[in-house]
This record gives sequence, C-alpha cells and structure tokens, in this order.
Amino acid sequence: MTRRPVRAAGALAAASLLAALTACAPTVALEPADDANAVACAEISVRLPDEMLGLERRTTNAQATAAWGNPAAVIYRCGLPPIGATDLPCFTVEGVDWLLDESNAPQFVFLTYGRAPVTEIIVDPDLAGVAGVDVLRALSPAVSAVEATQQCLAATDVFTGGQIAPPSEDGAPAPSDGDEPTPSEGEQPTDE
Repeated sequence: MTRRPVRAAGALAAASLLAALTACAPTVALEPADDANAVACAEISVRLPDEMLGLERRTTNAQATAAWGNPAAVIYRCGLPPIGATDLPCFTVEGVDWLLDESNAPQFVFLTYGRAPVTEIIVDPDLAGVAGVDVLRALSPAVSAVEATQQCLAATDVFTGGQIAPPSEDGAPAPSDGDEPTPSEGEQPTDE
C-alpha cells in the first residue's frame, strides 16, 4: 500500500519538473504559410539546426516553422508564394539568394529568391545578439536543399549586356565576392 503514494509522488514531481522546464521556454505561436505542407518545406525543416549561434531551438505550433532563442529572436517559415520582380535588395549567402526587407526595422525579414516555395527568416538582432548575415550563413545549408530555379542579377547584367557569373562546380549559383553579402548598387532579382 505504501508503493502507490511513492509512485504518485514521483510522477507528480516529474510532472512539476516538466511544467517548470516548459514554462521557461513555452511553445512559440506562429502562423503557417499557405504552402507549408510542400515537400520542399519538409526537406528544409528536417535539416534545421537544434542550436544556432548560441540560440537554442524552440518548439513551434505550426508546420514548416522554427524559432531560436528565448525570447524568440530568429523565426523560420517555409511555404510562402514565389516572389516576382521586386525592388528589394538581393544578395547571395552560402549559395542561396536572399531578398532583404527592412520595413520593420530593427527586425529584418529575409526571403529566399529563386526557390519555391519561398522561405522567410525573421531576425531581431536586438534579441538575438547576432547579425542577420550570420543567421543566414547558419540556415543556408538547410535552405539549399530546395533547388534554385532563378538567381539575383546585378543591374549591369540586365542593362549593359553583362554575363551572369557561371555556376560553381556543384551547379549552385556562384557565391558573391567578399565576406559580407551586400548587394551591388542597383542589384535586383529577375524573373527568368
């Protein structure tokens, strides 16, 4: 008869510990994108890191989403519709072309360009303590699981008859020069 109270007390203690741990980092509530159930999103999602730049991955409540940090400083969503011609700056990080939307600064929104469905990365550098480009470097290997069908072009490629940089030996678009992915003046994505 004394065994039941001991088991119940042990189960209660375990449940209390679990509740305390989950209270520290509750599930992040996110909205799934319209095409979150795409196979391509699953290809990316299974490759996402559990830890990135010192930020631990959190549980989310929506398909094809992820979050890192407490509070959530980096958000990933896959399944957004393709992006056509845009005036957003476009640059390449680790073989993946990204558009930068600074309209909600200090949060920065990065959107893949030339890959369908589109992946969105939202970075709040004030919360993350890391630069957006470092987040993109950490996540680009997972995102590159989806094949690129288009790439960013410099304005000189479009307006002066220049050539697109040849792809690297593995067929991926050639990475941009330099350490930082800063767009060339007037660099824009194209719809090829």
